[in-house]
Amino acid sequence: MTSTQKPEWGWALLQLLLIASFSQAEELVCRQTEDPENPQLSKDGDIVLGGIFSFHSSWKDRQETFKHKPLPLECTSLNFRDFQFAQAMIFAIEEINNSTDLLPGISLGYKMYDTCGSVARSVRAALALANGNEAVSAPTEEQCTKPAQVQAIIGETSSSPCLAIATVIGPFYIPLISHFATCACLSDKTKYPSFLRTIPSDYYQSRALAQLVKHFGWTWVGAIRSNNDYGNNGMATFTETAQQLGICLEYSVSFFRTDPPDKIRKIIDIIKASTSKVIVAFLSHMDMDVLIHELSKHNLTGYQWVGSESWIFDSQTAETDRHHILDGAIGLSIPKAHVSGMREFILKLWETLFTCKFKETESSTGNERECTGHEDLTGVQNGFTDMSLMPIFNNVYKAVYAVAHALHSILGCNKTCQYKGQLDPLTILQHIKTINFKTKEGDEVYFNQNGDPAAKYEIINWQPTENGIVDFVTVGLYDASLPADKQLKLQNKSLVWAQNSKQVPVSVCSEKCPSGTRKVLQKGKPVCCYDCIRCAEGEISKTTDSITCARCQPEFWSNERRDACVKKEAEFLSYEEIMGVLLTATSLFGTCMTVGVAIIFFRHRKSPIVRANNSELSFLLLFSLTLCFLCSLTFIGRPSDWSCMLRHTAFGITFVLCISCVLGKTMVVLMAFRATLPGSNVMKWFGPVQQRLSVLAFTLIQVVICVLWLSISPPFPFKNFKQFKDKIILECALGSALGFWAVLGYIGLLAILCFILAFLARKLPDNFNEAKFITFSMLIFCAVWITFIPAYVSSPGKFSVAVEIFAILASSFGLLICTFIPKCYIILLKPEKNTKKNMMGKGSPKSL
Repeated sequence: MTSTQKPEWGWALLQLLLIASFSQAEELVCRQTEDPENPQLSKDGDIVLGGIFSFHSSWKDRQETFKHKPLPLECTSLNFRDFQFAQAMIFAIEEINNSTDLLPGISLGYKMYDTCGSVARSVRAALALANGNEAVSAPTEEQCTKPAQVQAIIGETSSSPCLAIATVIGPFYIPLISHFATCACLSDKTKYPSFLRTIPSDYYQSRALAQLVKHFGWTWVGAIRSNNDYGNNGMATFTETAQQLGICLEYSVSFFRTDPPDKIRKIIDIIKASTSKVIVAFLSHMDMDVLIHELSKHNLTGYQWVGSESWIFDSQTAETDRHHILDGAIGLSIPKAHVSGMREFILKLWETLFTCKFKETESSTGNERECTGHEDLTGVQNGFTDMSLMPIFNNVYKAVYAVAHALHSILGCNKTCQYKGQLDPLTILQHIKTINFKTKEGDEVYFNQNGDPAAKYEIINWQPTENGIVDFVTVGLYDASLPADKQLKLQNKSLVWAQNSKQVPVSVCSEKCPSGTRKVLQKGKPVCCYDCIRCAEGEISKTTDSITCARCQPEFWSNERRDACVKKEAEFLSYEEIMGVLLTATSLFGTCMTVGVAIIFFRHRKSPIVRANNSELSFLLLFSLTLCFLCSLTFIGRPSDWSCMLRHTAFGITFVLCISCVLGKTMVVLMAFRATLPGSNVMKWFGPVQQRLSVLAFTLIQVVICVLWLSISPPFPFKNFKQFKDKIILECALGSALGFWAVLGYIGLLAILCFILAFLARKLPDNFNEAKFITFSMLIFCAVWITFIPAYVSSPGKFSVAVEIFAILASSFGLLICTFIPKCYIILLKPEKNTKKNMMGKGSPKSL
């Protein structure tokens, strides 16, 4: 660029700046770029309240070509219900305007919009209420802005539109008070800071429904929900609570009233294929009407319906159910309410509003009818004159009054109000959150920190009457403010169930497991589907549906039904049983037999055969054998501290005494032969004194072993729980195993020594060689005790004691019979052989 071009460029820029400055000096006008959105109902006032309702429930669907601007929605299906809600709002506003106590000198107006059930149109209506439609001029020094046109908005009826509206107007803090939007998600004040409601949150309703289902024992249910925020959020909370209460959902499906018929038919197929007999329906009344129509086609009766507050007390839904699909339904309802004057107000509106010609939307013929305005409507029954929704009318009524009380507080009203123009929405919102008042009917109105009222519900039961009309009977109450165990309260009223049954329906995947069994989950199925497995031996379950079996205490065992622990049978060798009697009899027989031998020996004590066999040791041996037979009795009977210590020590000492005597006799026989040899002087060491001392010495060693055993770790009574599962083995624990085996080992050592000596003396040249009989007796003794050890170890319970007694008796009988019976035979039956000559081998020669 040359230097001559620079001034021209600067001049052109200056001209542009001048043009811009002149244009800024012109008056600014704020204009709405879209077509204005006009309210369907409106009235001027000092303070204007907004209302958003669905006077129509749907709209005509059009295929847009995107070649021209889309036309406004064409609404269809007149919704009398929401029109009644709007009239309830008008009634409250008129009542406040006529009041001298609330907002004196201030008139309330309203602007109400019809959204046709469209979320997009609801947002459009909310923006229209916030901004207005008229053009506004703004001076140069001010921004092109203005305060909100309404001070608060009443509506919407459904949760999804409220979510959208609250998201849009929340940043401006314009209060939005709903009378029927129950989604728990709207309690989140971080997302929806300006939302409040006069109906409880589904947070409580969903939990109440789960508790209601649990109360009647239904653990296997189906679930149907509206595919919107109301249904999805409500069912999510119900499912969570149901799982905590042990309730399982066989299926959970969703649909919306505008879904294709194929999708709704699939839901019907799912219901048909299910085994659950209870259906929880978290549906809006409009979705329920669609579902009833489809259920009626397939005549799906016999199911117990559990409903949410949206349809459970709706008389229009009951009228739609011409096939009695929902008879016996039970669910939660907003508590009944009455607003004096509202019914008359709505009926009067019917007379005044419909004096012009209109097309009947409820008529299937589509004929037109003229209204004069003078009709008598007292007997007319239609959706508009139906007052069954008075609890919701009351919610609208309370919402309007909540705003009025907040305004009354802000304006400092007494006899007059200090109103100076538009108010700050945030100030109104803050005051609404803190209001607490009672309506003229006595209902308390306040909001908690989440903008929700107190959660109270009535439990409603559908009971058909003789004329076919459903009677909504209140059968209970639910109050979330009470403790958990007192929230649900059913009254003593007879309930009607599906198909007019008086019996509570049963809906479980598996029958309850009786006591004595436990639940085992079926693979791949919910926790409510299980098999009942009998408790194992030694385990019990006292309650139904027990998930585990409790093991009995060691001294107890399960009974046959496995539902109680019974004391185990204590097993020990007693005198009452056959084995104990036989062993006792054998022991006493051996004792008597030994005493009998002793008597025979005593009466023939001077005979050669008695004197030749060391009579002193023989009597001592017979005494020890008597003790051996008697000590076996200590093993019979219930073990005690004394019996346990006595049985082993007595056995050990008496047997050593016995073996010591036999050993002494054997040594005397052996040494007597050695003494006959020339030059032998050995008998002086085996005289009577030495024999007594040897017996005493051998016995004292065993006594010392027993004393040490009893001092260090004596035997004691012991309850053996391991050997038998269902019995307690009462036995004597050894205490010190070393002491027990030392006692047995010492006996065995003496027995082996005696056997060896007797074996060496078996062929001594004596006419009556006692060593032969001692050898036999020791052979029997050793054989018995060698076989005793494995038999004792392998025998269970009382049989081990019996084996030990048998070993004692067998070895005692062996000694008694082998040692003394041959001598008794000679004494009693062969007295001719009982001579000194015969003992010395010098008997008379045989006759030729």
